[in-house]
Amino acid sequence: MGALDEGHSCAELEKVVGLGCRERSFEEERETISIEDAVKILLHGLGEDVSREGLIKTPLRVAKALREGTRGYKQKVKDIVEGALFPEAGLDNVVGQAGGAGGLVVVRELNLFSYCESCLLPFQVKCHVGYVPSGKRVVGLSKLSRVADMFAKRLQEPKRLADEVCLALHHGIKPAGAAVMLQCLHIHFPNLESVFLKSNHKGWVKSLVCSGSGVFEDENAEAWSDFLSLLKFRGINVDRASMRNSSDQSWCPSQSHSGAKTSSKIEPVDQAMVTAVTSILRSLGENPLRKELVGTPARFVKWLMNFQNTNLEMKLSGFVFGRMDPVNTDGEASCKEKQMQSELEMPFWSQCEHHLLPFHGVVHIGYMGIEGLDPIGKSLLQSIVHFYGFKLQVQERLTRQIAETVTSFLGGDVIVVVEAAHTCMISRGIEKTGSSTATIAVLGRFATDSSVRALFLQNLPKPTVCEE
Repeated sequence: MGALDEGHSCAELEKVVGLGCRERSFEEERETISIEDAVKILLHGLGEDVSREGLIKTPLRVAKALREGTRGYKQKVKDIVEGALFPEAGLDNVVGQAGGAGGLVVVRELNLFSYCESCLLPFQVKCHVGYVPSGKRVVGLSKLSRVADMFAKRLQEPKRLADEVCLALHHGIKPAGAAVMLQCLHIHFPNLESVFLKSNHKGWVKSLVCSGSGVFEDENAEAWSDFLSLLKFRGINVDRASMRNSSDQSWCPSQSHSGAKTSSKIEPVDQAMVTAVTSILRSLGENPLRKELVGTPARFVKWLMNFQNTNLEMKLSGFVFGRMDPVNTDGEASCKEKQMQSELEMPFWSQCEHHLLPFHGVVHIGYMGIEGLDPIGKSLLQSIVHFYGFKLQVQERLTRQIAETVTSFLGGDVIVVVEAAHTCMISRGIEKTGSSTATIAVLGRFATDSSVRALFLQNLPKPTVCEE
């Protein structure tokens, strides 16, 4: 490390050793720098100071995450499958199927993620892959997962992803047939205006797609019945009606759900930011002129601008700041004992400032108040949550900011719990799909009285942030 210790910043050291501790080619370095420069333009467009501590390494982190999430462009099916085909005897001169001649093989519940080509937000994929061996040979099971992951690590939409995996397996292992079924979840991120108007906003858009070749080419084929039965055995219930409705091309929330084709008529946005996103697409190995990508940079910028660094005024008029100790009609101070009150499962959406990837979940707030007196309405608490959510954030800071704001007019006895699912955790392969993060802030009595704190925590509802 001697050569690296002198005259190198932390960011430069991270560049040298960060990508798997392997030497990067000049081309990879050039592409990474190009993405970093584009991210800096995006941050400037949001009104952020790229030199502040939380953002100094963000351009590099974003570049690394995007390159990891699209590494499939630099991979080939042949390199994955070649050498992983093994001879396996099949049944001869008997009635039946087994081994390397007609015995169905299914790998279920592969957790993948991909970047949506329409909006550049990551979406989750639960993948089920099957094939019917032929030629008395089988493929190493891990290769089914790797082929699926290779195509997922590109800008995608569900149907094309399923078709590409199926076709690659059909040509790569030459089976009697290949089948792919994907259960996809796309985060439905509201904009800043609509989130205050729609309390019942749904956080996910679901899509089920399937693709088949050979004996699976016909959706009504008996092979599909066996495939679906082996899924049902694991509690995955999919009927044929769902399979037939698997061609919706407008599943991305950034586009209308009217079934119309992608339109390039996007509301005006910062052109410098759009150009920056276009350069990112090129650096990842994509063609920005591909028809499915024509409107993508503008759509991404429009979504990102929800998190611009503006000083929105929080209107708390009508509420008295400080302690809310009521006075009786006879003028004597109330001696009523304060009791714990709570507002639970208030939704929030936010943007990780480290990777520019969304995270979302629910906020639970508890405070000490006098029964029968409602010093604060749920709508105001929800507004506070949204106010701090729609910024570049980290979950720990979000939790603290909500707690400090609420305690400023509720007398100081406040507890805040934030539960969130982070796409930066999923898309970078750190955690499995379905994981969540919880943070807590306790002030006043909730910090000093463990029994009160425990009572609030025991009454929290079951986690809902990762519900499908």
